[in-house]
Amino acid sequence: MRAALALALALLAFGCGPWQLPQDPPGPAPDPSQGLELVDDAAVFEFYERASAFYGRLARRRFDSIETYQDEALRGFFRSEASFSDYYADLAGALVERHFEKSRPISLEVLELRLEGPGRGFVQVRVVGDDGRPLRRGRVWLLRNDRWERVEGVWRIAPGRG
Repeated sequence: MRAALALALALLAFGCGPWQLPQDPPGPAPDPSQGLELVDDAAVFEFYERASAFYGRLARRRFDSIETYQDEALRGFFRSEASFSDYYADLAGALVERHFEKSRPISLEVLELRLEGPGRGFVQVRVVGDDGRPLRRGRVWLLRNDRWERVEGVWRIAPGRG
């Protein structure tokens, strides 16, 4: 008993308390050599607004729930029912593999949003959640890379495109 108490006090002295959570991985570092570019193209603003709205709807939603799967607003970000189903199944499976508690992200952070050509965009997002494994306190995270396309004036996610 004394040995356990001494070990606990030693860990506390070195700042290793049980309440400390692992740090999230660092985001991408900016490249100051690239400079700053002002963009005033309406399509770029539409891309940013659509992507922000989509990823904002994903946070704090359970992905093992029929309610989330049947959300018409989420389906509106895809060209077809099949593309929505593919994306949803891939994301739900990834959350299970990464041990997200209740398959629910608690936050999403857009790390990169860029245009790759006319009507093509890319978004990298970090999804963070609580660790759902027994006796594992802390956070788990997942990096997602999503392709977007602008078809008929509307930005939509294009799952499975490389």
